[in-house]
Amino acid sequence: MTIYAAYDKLAEMIARLDPEQVLSLKASADMQDRLNYLIDKSKNSQLTKSEQDELNHFISLERLMRLAKLNVKLNQKSL
Repeated sequence: MTIYAAYDKLAEMIARLDPEQVLSLKASADMQDRLNYLIDKSKNSQLTKSEQDELNHFISLERLMRLAKLNVKLNQKSL
């Protein structure tokens, strides 16, 4: 199983939860502020290794949540 297939499976599992809760999930203000800081810093200067790792994790989480929300929407259309 590739990492992408693992994300897809996890997104499918999340999508089986209460659809309205899944669709309403979003980053907290603190998380969004940190992500914005890392993105801005990556554009203007060099991130440290730990900052780059952190940014990569944020990107992975964002992908996972988008997949989960897409699965919810697709499941709702098929009903």
